[in-house]
Amino acid sequence: MRKVIDPGNMKKTLTLMDNIVYSTPNDLNGNPIELKMSVMLQNGNSEMKLAVGEDDPGVDHTPKPALIWIPGGGWRGADKNMMLGEMSEFANAGYVVASIYYRSSAEGKWPAQMIDVKAAIRFLRANAEQYEVDPERIGVFGRSAGGHLAATAAMNTDDWNEGENLEYSSKVQACCNMFGPTNVSGLMDMEIAKFSNPNFRWHKVEETHGGALIGGDPDTIRERAVAADTQRYVNPAMCPMQILHGDNDPIVPVELSSDVLYQTIVDAGMEDRTEFYILHLAGHGSREFFQDSVKDLMITFFDRNLKASLI
Repeated sequence: MRKVIDPGNMKKTLTLMDNIVYSTPNDLNGNPIELKMSVMLQNGNSEMKLAVGEDDPGVDHTPKPALIWIPGGGWRGADKNMMLGEMSEFANAGYVVASIYYRSSAEGKWPAQMIDVKAAIRFLRANAEQYEVDPERIGVFGRSAGGHLAATAAMNTDDWNEGENLEYSSKVQACCNMFGPTNVSGLMDMEIAKFSNPNFRWHKVEETHGGALIGGDPDTIRERAVAADTQRYVNPAMCPMQILHGDNDPIVPVELSSDVLYQTIVDAGMEDRTEFYILHLAGHGSREFFQDSVKDLMITFFDRNLKASLI
């Protein structure tokens, strides 16, 4: 069969740039480790440029709002590109999407992970022109442990600024926290109470995700875990935050995490800066979070907070 069709050219081409080193901190043994990000955006047709020496007509290289995706994995480390396929809708919506790897709990103890997240934010600002980023419009989003780091970055405190590009700000303008374990100490209490159950996966506090994150003397891990509790950093500098959490999450129960953070924000008089969606029957990172309707909620939130004054 031979047939002429007219597909049009409304949808723009996505480009992925991988393994960009954004910071070089030390691991727990004092050895330098390269932290990398991938960047996905609409900035023309790269293979077309290589093959024929020209780009798509009408390609737009103007600065775009950026979103930094922070993976989960219990702070134990997750491939930065594991969920990248789910991020294409955000790039198609006109965002530069940077997905990062940060030090795992085996490579660095708290607050190493927050130092890395803030280094990634500063890197994007320092290299805004190269990656077509509007440095005044940067948001963060992440799932599970990444949601915790995104929510903590959203507090826009002056803490945890170490490393490269310190002349640039690490503050963000919007955040989506997807079922983040933001109440690290409270979740640790829940886990400690289960140690007597022979079928529970952990039997020592240092074995838990939170315990591995905090590290150090096991006798003081619970006491020191409060330093990683997002709610303790709620302050007027906090950027707008969207919270998504399932009501059937057995790993990070909503009442022990997002409910606590949301109530702290409300008590601080900033409920108008937060929208909290509880996903019915959703578990910990189950497919409900990646439905088109939920992504539309997320994109609408980011558009309102990162694009509104551009419209």
